[in-house]
Amino acid sequence: MNYAKRSILALGVVLFIGVAANNASAQTTPDTAKKTTTTTTTPAPAQSDAANVVQALQSNSDYSTAFELVKEAKLDSALTVGGPYTIFAPTNNAFNALPAGTIDALKKDPAKLATILKGHVVNGTYDKAGLIKALSAGKGKATVTTLDGQTLTLSVTADKKLQLTTAAGKSAQVVLYDLKGGTGVVNGINAVLQ
Repeated sequence: MNYAKRSILALGVVLFIGVAANNASAQTTPDTAKKTTTTTTTPAPAQSDAANVVQALQSNSDYSTAFELVKEAKLDSALTVGGPYTIFAPTNNAFNALPAGTIDALKKDPAKLATILKGHVVNGTYDKAGLIKALSAGKGKATVTTLDGQTLTLSVTADKKLQLTTAAGKSAQVVLYDLKGGTGVVNGINAVLQ
């Protein structure tokens, strides 16, 4: 690779880091919305409150559907020991975008549900810093293997968003970062990788 291409790639990674830092708020960061004298806020639970990645998932209301489905698939006990794990958890909005009846049908087939959910979990800790490191080492792309043995490709979109793509071509973007528990981290995605 010549010097110009390396410089462009390095600039792209630096831009991604800058945009991600400015535009994507970490889940562990306090709310920065305007406050009025009548507004009260409840502090988010500290990272140390979650003994494991499943409790971390449970602690954030954006993941209530994902948490419910992890329990339905009986993956909660497996993810509370060992690790570390990274869950690329679809947000409630991502699950709500599925065709009507999909979630109910999956609840009736725990084996299929478990397979789909394992496709969102990888071994290792890929918080925002870890994702940036993997992308930098891979010159803008990286691959990780899910618990069910599938490959997820990490890349940066033209509008500087972190994207996950399955081998079958299904994609989702990371929209929330760094919800940590004792056995790993949860990053929120905007689609279900099925």
